[in-house]
Amino acid sequence: MVDLDLMLDDLASLVNVESPSRDLEALALSGAAVAGVIETRLGSAPAVIDTAAGPIVHWSGGGSAKVLILGHHDTVFPLGSLAQRPFTVADGRATGPGVFDMKAGIVLAVHAVAALADPSHVEILFSPDEEVGSLASRELIEERAIACGAVLVLEPSADGGALKIARKGLGTFQVLIHGRASHAGLEPEKGVNALVEAAHQILVINTFGDAGIGTTVTPTVARVGTTDNVVPALAQVTIDVRVEAEGEKDRVETAMALLSPHDPATRIEVSGGITRPPMPASTSEWLFPLAVSIGSELGLAEVQGVAVGGGSDGNFTAACGVATLDGLGATGGGAHADHEFVEVDTMPDRVRLLAGLLDEISTR
Repeated sequence: MVDLDLMLDDLASLVNVESPSRDLEALALSGAAVAGVIETRLGSAPAVIDTAAGPIVHWSGGGSAKVLILGHHDTVFPLGSLAQRPFTVADGRATGPGVFDMKAGIVLAVHAVAALADPSHVEILFSPDEEVGSLASRELIEERAIACGAVLVLEPSADGGALKIARKGLGTFQVLIHGRASHAGLEPEKGVNALVEAAHQILVINTFGDAGIGTTVTPTVARVGTTDNVVPALAQVTIDVRVEAEGEKDRVETAMALLSPHDPATRIEVSGGITRPPMPASTSEWLFPLAVSIGSELGLAEVQGVAVGGGSDGNFTAACGVATLDGLGATGGGAHADHEFVEVDTMPDRVRLLAGLLDEISTR
């Protein structure tokens, strides 16, 4: 039986422990809170694995693993956000920092496993660093995904509760432009203006995308200059990249590496890359139809599937050749925004759908 009140109690306990990425003290408390919910609802304690990025929470049903539930307990919100936006349930919505992405997903996962008659073939892994690239947890994620053979990712759903059947690959580049400072009024000719050079480079970089095949290359942040009467000696530009088609990762990375100065007196350094490979629709080719069938059998609203531009740890498991279905978490909206929310009345049906998938996969 799915108990919405218990789920909301657990959601409150998780949202009320803030867990910004890279804050090791906060993440330790969050990992303990997640472990406590798991032990309470599933009757056995998970392993809490310390990493340089915080604790991974890993639970096993104890049998031959056939399916891995994947998620994360870090959020994008800084400490203090909870004081401004405390956990609240009102007008059918749950709100609070990280409630949608993805603490509600953690609760749904735990309650779905608790609903199983035999959870022995299930594993759960919640990482502490998904929002910042999963550098510390990627190896274990890939290892357990391969061992289990199927992955269900509890990231939030797409609009209207749709599952995520494909994701773009993504990464970030940093471009440093070195010039030379001088007095902007007395002797500007003795300087080498990093801001002007950055403007030239941004216009070049902005041509690297190809919307027709799903590639976006977007300059997003620029930091340059020290004060209004100094020719700036250093500029830093951040570029967000998303790729879908085969070969685009190599093409964009090569184009970035070959950036050359417009002004030969400047020097350019490029770092970063495309760190999450694409998650193609083929990776969910048997899991998504199974979800559609189970949803129909349970009398739920028709299960939809969409491809999205954002990445998750499902990108890594798909690249390992492991069947992966994403977006099985909460229905709501506003991920990474102050207005994020979860549609409370959808939570029981999300648990039923997930439990049905886990049961079917476990018996295969």
